[in-house]
Amino acid sequence: MAKIGFIGTGIMGHPMALNLQKAGHSLFLSQHHNAAPADLLAGGAVALANPKEVAQEAEFIIVMVPDTPQVDDVLFRADGVAAGVGAGKVVIDMSSISPTATKAFAAKINEKGAQYLDAPVSGGEVGAKAATLSIMVGGDSAAFERALPLFQAMGKNITLVG
Repeated sequence: MAKIGFIGTGIMGHPMALNLQKAGHSLFLSQHHNAAPADLLAGGAVALANPKEVAQEAEFIIVMVPDTPQVDDVLFRADGVAAGVGAGKVVIDMSSISPTATKAFAAKINEKGAQYLDAPVSGGEVGAKAATLSIMVGGDSAAFERALPLFQAMGKNITLVG
């Protein structure tokens, strides 16, 4: 099972993280913005102070926040994901954000030696809870194959789009 950092446990992220936990994966959660959800902690998730610590502990780092500025902040703040990633790690942005910004974010993460997948979802809160999200993934096919079991724990229609 994978060691997953999950950043953004709100309306969509919380049930997505819960489904990953139910599938047997280990979760590391950032408390830089809000306290980690009690049910995830009770299920064995580990709460850490910031996104950098999450990235240092996890092999996959999933970001599920509202919009482009929040993704930028989580990734590139002084104690952000980019400060904790390196070779062998995969950053997966599941937020629906600017495609132009996504390309720039991916380039910066790749410079750190990590891989980047852009994986926005469709299906809303109902799909997140039922693990029936549609997930459209952009990025390297090898990174996609590594992450596929994670996507399968959260969704049903999973497509690598390039």
